[in-house]
Amino acid sequence: MAAIARWFIRHRLVAVLLWVLALVGVGGAAVLAGSAYSNDYEVPGTESGRATALLDRGFQGLGGDTDTIVWHTERGSVRADAVQERIGPMLAEVADLPGVAAVTSPYGNAAPGQVSEDGRTAYATVTFREQADDIPVGQAQALVDTAKAAGTDGLQVELGGSAVALTEKPGGHIAEAVGVAVAAVVLFLAFGSLAASLLPIATALVSVGIAYSGIVLLGHVMTVADFAPMLGMLIGLGVGIDYALFIVTRHRKGLKRGLGVAEAAETAVATTGRAVVFAGATVCIALLGMLILRLSFLNGVAIAASLTVVLTVAASVTLLPALLSLIGMRALSRRERRALAEHGPQPELPTGFAARWSAFVERHPKLLGAVAAVVMAVLALPTLSLHLGTSDQGNNPASATTRQAYDLLADGFGPGVNGPLTLVAGLDGADDRVALDQLPAALGATKGVASVSPVTYNGSGDTAFLTVVPDSSPQSKDTSELVDRLRQDVIPAAETGTSLDVHVGGITASYDDFAEIIVGKLPLFVGAVVALGCLLLLLAFRSIGIPLKAAVMNIAAVAAAFGIVVAIFQWGWGSELLGLGSSGPIEPFLPVIMVSVLFGLSMDYQVFLVSRMYEEWLETGDNRRAVRVGLAETSRVINSAAVIMISVFLAFVLSGDRVIAMFGIALAAAVALDAFVLRTLLVPALMHLLGGANWWLPRSLDRILPRISIEPPECRVAADTRAKIPGQRVTAPTTEENEDVRDIAG
Repeated sequence: MAAIARWFIRHRLVAVLLWVLALVGVGGAAVLAGSAYSNDYEVPGTESGRATALLDRGFQGLGGDTDTIVWHTERGSVRADAVQERIGPMLAEVADLPGVAAVTSPYGNAAPGQVSEDGRTAYATVTFREQADDIPVGQAQALVDTAKAAGTDGLQVELGGSAVALTEKPGGHIAEAVGVAVAAVVLFLAFGSLAASLLPIATALVSVGIAYSGIVLLGHVMTVADFAPMLGMLIGLGVGIDYALFIVTRHRKGLKRGLGVAEAAETAVATTGRAVVFAGATVCIALLGMLILRLSFLNGVAIAASLTVVLTVAASVTLLPALLSLIGMRALSRRERRALAEHGPQPELPTGFAARWSAFVERHPKLLGAVAAVVMAVLALPTLSLHLGTSDQGNNPASATTRQAYDLLADGFGPGVNGPLTLVAGLDGADDRVALDQLPAALGATKGVASVSPVTYNGSGDTAFLTVVPDSSPQSKDTSELVDRLRQDVIPAAETGTSLDVHVGGITASYDDFAEIIVGKLPLFVGAVVALGCLLLLLAFRSIGIPLKAAVMNIAAVAAAFGIVVAIFQWGWGSELLGLGSSGPIEPFLPVIMVSVLFGLSMDYQVFLVSRMYEEWLETGDNRRAVRVGLAETSRVINSAAVIMISVFLAFVLSGDRVIAMFGIALAAAVALDAFVLRTLLVPALMHLLGGANWWLPRSLDRILPRISIEPPECRVAADTRAKIPGQRVTAPTTEENEDVRDIAG
């Protein structure tokens, strides 16, 4: 690490130029290539996946995205001449819009059932030639503008569907700007130097900018979800600013000790930079753990987020030292520079609240540990009621046209109309056709079914489908139970004695299948991530206890964060006030991504806290002193880093995207609990209680394990030297100059 730092410090202008060229080059390529995201939740081999594949083969004309135009009048009927005179020409105009393949109007005999029983609500279906991912936003916006123009004071016109949702995605980067602005303020308050406070932000922005563009390009070679770039930016800004903060803090300590600018920067990278690389590696391992699930949708997310973390780590140990050497002594505030010139280097002792808190934890480890454990357990309780399912446009903010269209359809036609089930059958002979013709009657008599459409056959007669409208909403557990009832009871009875093969598809069915696959693989995934993380900590800290405590703490942080997400998004505690729409289930893919990200981020603070304790342990062999010093010296920077990361994550609630808001709140909650409850309270309390057992490792295991060093080399030399002197005891310094919190027990 020291050699890398020296090269980039000596060639600082070249280093900055290389990073700027990379940002411009990759960004330009992304602009020219454009985006190619795909939200494909279908899992090959599932029932819903087979239904989709069979429908695509048998009915190629049904491949385009279908949206709805809904109109409602409080007075009179939608069949009134005045209403038809406004809606009819509008639908004709919509049919002529670019990208529109067909429009099915409720007026006439073409589409019975598209007018509500009370006659006040009606809807038309608009079928595009392409799927939503391939529809330009301009075409969707033209549909919205054309339809909305037909509305009057007495006639409400709203639109729903995937293509229409494209027009509601927030523009600009308000969330990122707010997060960065708050981070800049916190950094300035922590450093007192404008130059020093801008370096972590500049480093993070450059690396995240390159990663964002790289993710855009990645979408052209593999399946990448449309929220992956925003998720990568969310993670990258948080960890990027934090990693740079830790290195800049170490650099500033070196300057105050009298080191030169180049030497201080080199030392910072050689010491704290090791912890940064190690922490980044744990985050990437946790993210890449998603590859174990072998789901193409999650593979792209995992690689995109990992790419962002790798680039932020690379920028922290290459670009940042170059920038530190460029600003020179301005990394210190004017007051600090003046004090250094007048009084010379002074030892920076842990004093103030951090020192007092460290001593307080040492005096009351049992009480504080119990309080922290109770807090985490209470916050994790809502996780027990976690319900995975499809959050649809009914969960959008109340002001959104997609939400209003959803509500109008639910009120006029029943909640199930927003998420019908599609039953697709492969036919082989007359017996199959007779059995299929009898199926609608059996479906109509099934509990939970509101209506059943007639059977539609393709031209060759080997494929058919029918639509089942549930009497419950798409995200309801009742709808999921109906899917199971159809698959396990109703359809097998209809298939008996024939070769008929009927598959249940549709939004709810596909999400249920997706959730089932994920839940089934989740134990393997979590086990693999925990095992790999523990292995890294075992190699780094040469201890059995440290990795086991880290695993428990990380699982506690994840569980508590899930509890908060469930309370806000599933139970609806304040979701409308936050502009996040109504309550609804948690997305099926969210647990996997959140476990990966949260487990990786939780490791960060564990590494930075325990690495300082380990450094002191290697130098002194005194566990009480090691825990006390590690907490006193790192708690302030960890808390500052946590405030920055929390601010960045919470700012993404402003994105207006429900999924990104879930990530933002979950990550902010996990970081807050990790920094202010676990790492500064529960972890040190447990380490005081365990004493020297924290650092125990069987000698046989110590001999065969390879060494991964994240502590300064001089600490390892001191430890090895001490180990060679049998019976040597470490005594605390007795000079009055050194009697501070590091030497006096709490």
